[in-house]
Amino acid sequence: MIIDHPLLGPRDAAEFTYLGAAALIQRPDGMAEGALEAFTRYGYLRDNPAGLHRELWFHEQGDRSWLVVTRNTLTHEITSVELARDVARREGRSR
Repeated sequence: MIIDHPLLGPRDAAEFTYLGAAALIQRPDGMAEGALEAFTRYGYLRDNPAGLHRELWFHEQGDRSWLVVTRNTLTHEITSVELARDVARREGRSR
């Protein structure tokens, strides 16, 4: 599989480590009401879709950036790749 890194261009997937659903970006507030239940859902309850799925990948053997990759889990076709920091900022999770 080739991942088209937004800064470095096409890279072999072997350079990356898959870390799970991109929903990991939406970490719950540990100080909020119901934090224990929110963290339980966050840590243990994950979707395993057939089809398009947003995933978090780490460029371990490269620039060590985090990417959000939208990939079809049936065909492995990648439809978009974004820097995770840009996704987090857009979703109001970072500065």
